[in-house]
Amino acid sequence: MTLHRGSRFVLTIGLLALPAAARAQAFGLNEIGTCALNRAFANTGAPCDDASSIYWNPGAMPKTRGLSVLAGVAVIPLQGDFTQDTTFRQYDSDIPTAWVPHVFANYLTGGRLAYGLGVYVPYGLTSQWGDDFPGRFAAKKASLRTIYVQPNVSFRVTEGWSVGFGPVIGHSSVELVQGVDLSQQRTSATGPTFGQIGIPKRTEFARATLKGDAMGLGVNVGVHGRLTPTWEVGARFLSQVHFDYDDADATFEQRSTGLVLAANNPLGAPAGTPVDALLAGQFASGGALTPQKVATRIMHPAQVQVGVGYTGFHNTTVTLDYAWVGWKSFKELPVDFAGGATDRVLFENYNNTSSIRLGVDHRFTNGAALRGGFAAAAAAAPDVTVTPLLPEQDRTYGTIGGGYPITSRLTIDGAYMKIFTPGRRGRIDERTSLSQTAEQLNNGSYTLRANIFSLSLKASL
Repeated sequence: MTLHRGSRFVLTIGLLALPAAARAQAFGLNEIGTCALNRAFANTGAPCDDASSIYWNPGAMPKTRGLSVLAGVAVIPLQGDFTQDTTFRQYDSDIPTAWVPHVFANYLTGGRLAYGLGVYVPYGLTSQWGDDFPGRFAAKKASLRTIYVQPNVSFRVTEGWSVGFGPVIGHSSVELVQGVDLSQQRTSATGPTFGQIGIPKRTEFARATLKGDAMGLGVNVGVHGRLTPTWEVGARFLSQVHFDYDDADATFEQRSTGLVLAANNPLGAPAGTPVDALLAGQFASGGALTPQKVATRIMHPAQVQVGVGYTGFHNTTVTLDYAWVGWKSFKELPVDFAGGATDRVLFENYNNTSSIRLGVDHRFTNGAALRGGFAAAAAAAPDVTVTPLLPEQDRTYGTIGGGYPITSRLTIDGAYMKIFTPGRRGRIDERTSLSQTAEQLNNGSYTLRANIFSLSLKASL
């Protein structure tokens, strides 16, 4: 027996989820610098007095001459679940805690120039579910991690205004683990599907693992200035970055179904024949489910953030920022196979997103600081693409934390952020046609919960 074209369909469905892991980008990682997180990311109009301004506003100059260094990590324990409409059963996610580092260095010369370097993670996180989750055929695990390296230069145009830019060198890696449903595969080129001969839906006979990485280039530019002694303004633009995964790998592991064929089955096999034995040849040399290569492309969207800061209160800065992300450009994803699998195009049709961010930073006479913030952001995914890969939702953020000077040149910052989400209806099966709507496909409800902790050390040298 051969799976024939059905086996190539398996490969297509498995590899489709490789670029679909990019949906994690819509849960973008803004946890870049502890002070910025403290302010709920309102950090472009009046950036924190640390080197993370290389990301938040490349045009902002350091406040003191010499070298300033910032290094830290954000810890993100993320939890979620899915409740199925028909069974009312709740399936809990199994997401590992994410550790997201950041390192920045900025040097202000004796003149009008400042040079810097930043290494940060703007996109990432992992979606992961248990072996019994019915949506594992869309994604059991989907992981995306993108690291940006940004050299930076800023120039003081006048006493109160400066501009800056930095090229972005990005490295992105993706991994997907996905179950493959036997009931959806054809027994031959013109034969029935296994589901039509009695194999139950969501019978996992294979598990696909897909891995790939790519490099991309972009630019981050910014401007910062003072309107009055108490009002600051700033803006930044982070360009799109395209990643071409031209040499991604797909491997397949056979999973035991434990099924046997009945007498007079359409395959013509003797009664009692194990289905697993019939399928084993597909995983051997020359079979359809042997390691294969695939190419696809993922685009990180453009970002724009503008903000203002007010310092008229005693030892206090109030910041208000607006952020926009151009997710609408994330419409289609091509999937091109090096072998005989059928090429496909995924239709995502994401929406642009906006968020409002408010932060407060109060400094004490001993150099310590107390900070807090609030932000609200809209989801990029439309109702029809809320899936196990990323059950994205509208969300609000509340933050609190501060900083304390260990010495005259070394400060430690700590922050806590709580993410609130309302829950959202979604699906566990793949969308096979643009005509399919959320009302037709969504068959349950997702929830997400996250608590974020961040710690940084800032040194002035």
